[in-house]
Amino acid sequence: MMNGQSPAPAASDGITPLQQMVASCSGAILTSLFVTPLDVVKIRLQAQKTPFPKGKCFVYCNGLMDHICVCENGNSRAWYKAPGHFSGTLDAFIKIVRCEGIKSLWSGLPPTLVMAVPATVIYFTCYDQLYAALRLRMGDRAQEAPLLAGAIARVGSVTVISPLELIRTKLQSQKQSYREVIDCIRSAVEAQGWLSLWRGLGPTLLRDVPFSAMYWYNYERAKGWLCEHYSTREPTFAITFISGAASGSVASIATLPFDVVKTRRQVELGELQAKKLSCQVSSSTFSVMSRIVAENGVGGLFAGFLPRLIKVAPACAIMISTYEFGKAFFRQYNQERLLGPLQTSNT
Repeated sequence: MMNGQSPAPAASDGITPLQQMVASCSGAILTSLFVTPLDVVKIRLQAQKTPFPKGKCFVYCNGLMDHICVCENGNSRAWYKAPGHFSGTLDAFIKIVRCEGIKSLWSGLPPTLVMAVPATVIYFTCYDQLYAALRLRMGDRAQEAPLLAGAIARVGSVTVISPLELIRTKLQSQKQSYREVIDCIRSAVEAQGWLSLWRGLGPTLLRDVPFSAMYWYNYERAKGWLCEHYSTREPTFAITFISGAASGSVASIATLPFDVVKTRRQVELGELQAKKLSCQVSSSTFSVMSRIVAENGVGGLFAGFLPRLIKVAPACAIMISTYEFGKAFFRQYNQERLLGPLQTSNT
């Protein structure tokens, strides 16, 4: 383990792609279960300070995926009901559970389980396969493999999920049923062509691809360094948790301006759809950035710095540590299955 690198894994890392998918699925579900209550409470506190008017949109993100939400009458959805009087985060947790039941803390979870979990499974499985293949081929530059593997895996997962996310936004804002999703797709394609299903892909890639490249590079380096520091060949749960939190924090800060732009465009699109106006939001990423700087100064590009950091760091830590724990479990399971018959034949 030299130069902060973790031990070179085998091409398959000792587990099958199906087992990698199960491990990432478990991590995604656990992450959404832990982080969703934090965002529910955050939105309820926001609603208390500045009530959402009819037609106003906000972005609900629970660590795995952003969801655009459109207000109807200010109190129409579970995660921004009449908020009561909360004196702080802990007080909000207690009062929501006491008055509305513990299930209210997981309002808005179903869209995550339907869309974000499959996207996360694709992303993590692709990353592991690419990382193993690239490390074998890059030789002396193998330490840069996480950078490339993370970027490619994110491009693939974002491209696959982008049409579904646009359709889901339209369904939420226009109150259509799931039965109308085929008509929604057909009308969008007939009016603007197939590429209309990938509207907003550019700003998403500008945020997510650099984030993934930096995250995986820093994660693998931090994990390797901590393994070397504590003289352990296999990373412990604590090592992966700390590495995930640290690398997620660095990547989230570096890509925050693109996150602000993406959120601004999502909200604009959702509000136009809610008001049944033209949905042509054609502003480029650069023009949106210029508008934000003109209105709020350079600091406007880093709006929401602390809330994003508080949410991204634990989400990354929980996701990667659970994923690594799952892979370690399957690796040991496979070894025991392999050694079992050998031990029997030796005896």
